[in-house]
Amino acid sequence: MMSRLTAALVLAPGLAFAPGLASAADIELASRIDRVTVYPDGAVVTRLGKAELAQGASQIVLRGLPASVDPASIRVEGKGDGSFSLGAVDVRTVPGEARPVLDKVLEDKIKALRDEKSALDGQIGAIEAKRATIERFGQVGPDKLGPDGKALPVADWPAVFDAIGTALVKVNADLRGLRGRGAEVDAEIAALERARPQPVKPGAPKRDVAIAVEAGAPVSAEFAVSYRVGGANWLPQYEARLSTGSATAKPEIAFIRRAELRQRSGEDWGDVTVTLSTTRSAGGTRAPDLVPVQVAFYEPPSVYESRARMSGNVGMAAPLPAPAMAARAKAAADAETEKSQRNVDLRQAEVQTAQVDAGAYQASFTVPGRITIPQDGSSKAVVLSQGKVSPALSARTTPELEQKAYLEAAFTHEDEAPLLGGQVFLHRDGAYIGQGRIGLVAPGDKVELGFGADDKLKVSRIPVRRRESEASWIGQSRTDLREFKTVVKSLHAQPVSVTVTDRVPFSENSTITVETLPQTTPPTEKQPGGKRGVSAWTFDLAPGTEKEIKLAYRIKWPGDRELNYEQQPLPQATN
Repeated sequence: MMSRLTAALVLAPGLAFAPGLASAADIELASRIDRVTVYPDGAVVTRLGKAELAQGASQIVLRGLPASVDPASIRVEGKGDGSFSLGAVDVRTVPGEARPVLDKVLEDKIKALRDEKSALDGQIGAIEAKRATIERFGQVGPDKLGPDGKALPVADWPAVFDAIGTALVKVNADLRGLRGRGAEVDAEIAALERARPQPVKPGAPKRDVAIAVEAGAPVSAEFAVSYRVGGANWLPQYEARLSTGSATAKPEIAFIRRAELRQRSGEDWGDVTVTLSTTRSAGGTRAPDLVPVQVAFYEPPSVYESRARMSGNVGMAAPLPAPAMAARAKAAADAETEKSQRNVDLRQAEVQTAQVDAGAYQASFTVPGRITIPQDGSSKAVVLSQGKVSPALSARTTPELEQKAYLEAAFTHEDEAPLLGGQVFLHRDGAYIGQGRIGLVAPGDKVELGFGADDKLKVSRIPVRRRESEASWIGQSRTDLREFKTVVKSLHAQPVSVTVTDRVPFSENSTITVETLPQTTPPTEKQPGGKRGVSAWTFDLAPGTEKEIKLAYRIKWPGDRELNYEQQPLPQATN
């Protein structure tokens, strides 16, 4: 017989103990969480513990597991210095005890902020009383402001008016400052109150797991108990820092992959090894996208409205302009140079990244070291990988919606692990641009990111001609001819690739014909991304030059009908 044996059991709920086990001695298993595998929609926790087994039948009891434990997921492995066997399992639901949770540092901050808010309210009340007194004084006529209630000399009136005005300006400015600070304090208090640890409710259920064991002689045993819990997840986050390059340097993107972990499983994960898995146990920084427009006959309101309610889509003649991008701060080149000279003798800190294990159907990231993740839902961010890629830069514009061009960067994802859909924080030449989003990207696929407006491309779109003909007799057709001209001018010092997208209404009714006229500039791509009626023109623009694109079309339909323009949903993207 080997001196050290191993036993393993995959536990299924509903199993009963063997006869005679009900009177077996209970041995409480003191355990700690050693490792956690976190999935996008749950986690598997592994606990380690030791126990001294007596001769004969007994049961190991693991107490106080969270109620979110899935009984069907429990797995027990055991090994010891002698022979023993694992038997049936009992998963019991027991009432939990309320545990007061108090973060003294956080509570002290909330108290200090509330004291400050009370003081601000007192100051605001005093200044409002002061303003009311000044306003009442201003309502007294100059004929009563002199000595003994007599009229004030006319020569003194301007000084009185100036004094009243100056006093009102000052108290109003003081009120604005105090009220602004009061709003900030209210927001800080609300944020801290949301961050308060969530106390366990009195009587919140827990789970105890009892494992039947039997040994022929006393055994020192070690156990590993794994189980799946809900209330835990990780979300991918990315950071892309674009350096647009210069005459001597090529464009480059520093691309960082992060993970944001949160958990409310009901137990703290303290000093544990964490592995992140892409497996699921159950998917404005770009130029605005064109929506295909379908032309159809106008329907009477009652019929049309009922159809709109059924489809959930009310037609509009034209889409609204996309909101303007947030203002961007620009870093000064002189400050950067001074900073680099000052830090010439300093070494950049190394960033620890996860170890990647990419399989045929999933990828896993082992976070370096051991970390702590509390159960209060607070965020824990870790770096999974980072590297540099050489992107292809271009510009894109949709002048019908916004007469502005946007910088885009595209590169091929060459890592062995796919990029899951998530937020990406975008920086351009040291300035924070905003947030974008990427979908699921497999190894070898292209990643396209938008990096804000390109102010060195001037875009204009003007209507050149519009001609409508009305039917003059029964049976005659009506026509609507439209022609537009888009001009893109480059102010760059180097050539730039530009893509212009525009659209023509399409029809699925044989009595409505849409004809693209010969003066239209031939597009380089029709129906990009499967969007009907949309065309794209891609060209290289030399420094100081401009490109003109014409779009003209004619719609023809029976004269006794009215047209209606309906925006169509975009093709669904796969994340």
